Amino acid sequence: MRHFQTGALTAALLVSIGCSGRDGGSVPASQSHAAGSERANGSGSSAASADPSALTASGRPIPSITLAASDVASVRREAIEEGIAITGDLRPIESVEVRARLEGDLVGLYVREGQRVSTGQVLARFEASEQESGHTSAEADRVAAQSELATAQWNLEQTTELFRAGAVSERDYKMAQQGVTTAQARVAAAAARVRASQSLVTDTRVLAPTSGVISQKFVENGEHLARGAQLFTLVRSDVLELAAAVPARQANAVRVGQTVHFTADGRSFDGKLARVSPTVDPASRSVSVYVQIPNASGALKGGTFASGRVVSRMVSGALVVPTAAIRQSADEGKPYVYRLAGKTIDLASIQLGVVDERAGMAEVLEGLAEGDRVVVGNVGALGRGMQVIIAGEEGRGPREGGRSGTRTQ
Repeated sequence: MRHFQTGALTAALLVSIGCSGRDGGSVPASQSHAAGSERANGSGSSAASADPSALTASGRPIPSITLAASDVASVRREAIEEGIAITGDLRPIESVEVRARLEGDLVGLYVREGQRVSTGQVLARFEASEQESGHTSAEADRVAAQSELATAQWNLEQTTELFRAGAVSERDYKMAQQGVTTAQARVAAAAARVRASQSLVTDTRVLAPTSGVISQKFVENGEHLARGAQLFTLVRSDVLELAAAVPARQANAVRVGQTVHFTADGRSFDGKLARVSPTVDPASRSVSVYVQIPNASGALKGGTFASGRVVSRMVSGALVVPTAAIRQSADEGKPYVYRLAGKTIDLASIQLGVVDERAGMAEVLEGLAEGDRVVVGNVGALGRGMQVIIAGEEGRGPREGGRSGTRTQ
């Protein structure tokens, strides 16, 4: 018998077998192309070849393909997460504009952009001679008022004794009481002026309202500034927040406290769903959600774009398969995989459940069993009935697979 290994004959055989299959099954049109085409990912053998020792019932050779070990995955059970995708920019949890509380000349500037500050730290200082003079005067007025109060109280004590002895009239007694009340009011007014003047003195020193980092500086030393002029922008970035929109149809699946997995700046982070808007935006038909991410180390910068998933449900012990193994039929778009039945490729239609794009895994509800082996990724032309050789497994004897065989995890 003559054995043909030419590319033309091999391609013709693959088209014939791929369309009808040894068992009469059909293969999606998108998968029926020349077996001699090169494999897209470059793993294993790059082309299928006719094995002269394997013949069909009609005497024609059965095509075969060599795959790398990484091209085959076992169906297994593990936990899988169902989530809702969200994206947005990470913003500092707090951003404060520090402004001048009085008019004056800036005589001291003690911080610059990027500098970390703590609550109450002095950031800048205004000329304070006028305010300090006013405070000194207010203190002197309070001392004088307190002295007048002491005199009025002594006079009231003396008048009270004389009134009880009948030495002075009731009119004099009432006037002594009124003198004490007046002196007390003067002391209170003087104390208020002291507090006001002290506040003005305090306002000549610009203090950090919270701990954070100076992100912007708008003034220079020596400038004359008006009241309310912007001095600095201070951001608190130990916690970052992301505002995102969730479609209204998925709004019932999000709740405060849910875990959110993020990818930002090439790294992965976890956060918590902090707040959920109680209303649906009528324009976008979405619900706003707010996620907070701890950032004590400062590894993430404000304004960084992040994509993530709100974990709405965890399925434990799910039967999972890599998403790279899932294909869709060209006619109806139904999912299927190439399953290895021993050393032969078979097609298995599947029903999917939860799909975790982040982990690259999908839950299989029907069509596969634990331990089944499937072909992963684009390895070139495949068809039902094609023989498979897995690199590194040659010489080990036939390996069982599929539903009826012994499954190796």
